[in-house]
Amino acid sequence: MPAAFRPAALAPDQVRLTYVGHSTFLIESPRLVRVATDYNDYVKPPVVPDIATMNRAHSTHYTLAPEPGIKHVLHGWRDDGKPAAHDVTHGDVHVRSVATNIRDWTGGGTVRHGNAIFIVEAGTLCIAHLGHLHHTLTAQQLAEIGRVDVVLVPVDGSYTLDLDGMVEVLQALKAPLMIPMHYFSRYTLDRFLDRVRDLYAIELAETPSLVVSKATLPAQPKFLVLPGR
Repeated sequence: MPAAFRPAALAPDQVRLTYVGHSTFLIESPRLVRVATDYNDYVKPPVVPDIATMNRAHSTHYTLAPEPGIKHVLHGWRDDGKPAAHDVTHGDVHVRSVATNIRDWTGGGTVRHGNAIFIVEAGTLCIAHLGHLHHTLTAQQLAEIGRVDVVLVPVDGSYTLDLDGMVEVLQALKAPLMIPMHYFSRYTLDRFLDRVRDLYAIELAETPSLVVSKATLPAQPKFLVLPGR
């Protein structure tokens, strides 16, 4: 671990979330188990994670050459077309996946089970990373996801789900805290925030990292914008 990256210890009910950029977050548990979402070759966390989740929409969401120190590499797809169904426990962290479909970028069709939503349970929190979501969620998918406290949301409105569709997903999930990602530019981020401003409170954070627990979740659903790219 680099000497410059020595975060303060977490209480047993806390989780540290750091927005690395694009769709990559570093999630750290009280026992410092580290999960990196949409781990790839371009946007990387400052430490090698214990668990890396990936989706295959574009090369900025996965790598086929992960660092050897990663203990669990979880692809959000399977080469045989069946749904990825991860259910992994490492230390005090539990990670599971819910399969979703993806656009076929070459033929314009749909690849069933081509991506996954990853749910990370750590501390007292349940965190859902929506990945490169291309469609609204079915009742079965919502049931498989279950109750979540924090949702990491792609808000570009074009490469992933359109703005109205993403709002429908968020209203179905009913998470107290939502954090935007995958927005490319301030214009794209502001376009999404303008769409949800009448529905949710919005807060702009000064740093890309926060410590959160069940006790510190907002009383009313809120968007927290972490600086990133």
